Amino acid sequence: MRSMMQAGFFKRLANDYFNSLAVSPVRTTEYSLAGASPVGSFPSEADDSAPLQSVIWQPQGDNRARAGRTAAVASTARRTPVPQGAVRSAEPVQTILGSAAPWQHGVKRAMDFTLALAALIALAPLLLTVALIIKLSSRGPVFFKQYRVGLGNVEFEIYKFRSMYTDRCDVSGVAQTTENDPRVTPIGRFIRRTSIDELPQLLNVLKGDMSLVGPRPHVAGMLAGGVPYEELVPNYPLRHAMRPGLTGLAQVNGYRGPTTDANKARLRVEHDLEYIRHFSVALDMRIILRTVWTEFLSGSGY
Repeated sequence: MRSMMQAGFFKRLANDYFNSLAVSPVRTTEYSLAGASPVGSFPSEADDSAPLQSVIWQPQGDNRARAGRTAAVASTARRTPVPQGAVRSAEPVQTILGSAAPWQHGVKRAMDFTLALAALIALAPLLLTVALIIKLSSRGPVFFKQYRVGLGNVEFEIYKFRSMYTDRCDVSGVAQTTENDPRVTPIGRFIRRTSIDELPQLLNVLKGDMSLVGPRPHVAGMLAGGVPYEELVPNYPLRHAMRPGLTGLAQVNGYRGPTTDANKARLRVEHDLEYIRHFSVALDMRIILRTVWTEFLSGSGY
């Protein structure tokens, strides 16, 4: 009897550990990816006249039916909620479920922690070199910190290498960076072009604020096409149903940088929602590998 009680205790302890690794949405409806092809395009809900190009997969036919497939998201964020009104939508922060089994969310969190820690160790010489150059080349701190909206519509503090002159930084994040922006330092142009400035966010991944893959975190009240994102895209809050990512489906499909173009801004959110609907560990690995090539090796930022 005593051994059975001990076994039950350890089983409950193990279950609690794996449940703490990630938010696992409650499944309400199955969602099949049968018939999906690896490369293609599908129409955008945001703008039916503009096809949404995807290099990862192509949902086909009835697979895009989404009505009624929602699940409550339990927030594990530990920071101050965004003030009421920062995200304006009649819908709660929910997501339309994909086909991923609950265990994949646990594996995702474990993979995030392991890969982020390994990357920080492997990239330590590069990170230290960049930090030293930033410190010697301009006044101010090495890191730029800013609050972004994350899982469950809760704010967290994000880390980046400082790429702008201290007296010209926009802590609010509303003033977006443009090409040949005079606020950017010489070393800042290089680390932004190669996305090295984003690498400190590996610390956010270790802390559990972020994931390696997910919708990119935005500042509260971010503008898109000259208006708040929440007004431009009614289902915008749904992208907060998963942890924000260091990279995402939108980024590997070329939707990154300024959001001054309203149509591109809508397509960016549509890619974020498609990622949430189709999330799997295998998809995460494909996005990570593509990011290494398109962002860190090719260099497309500014």
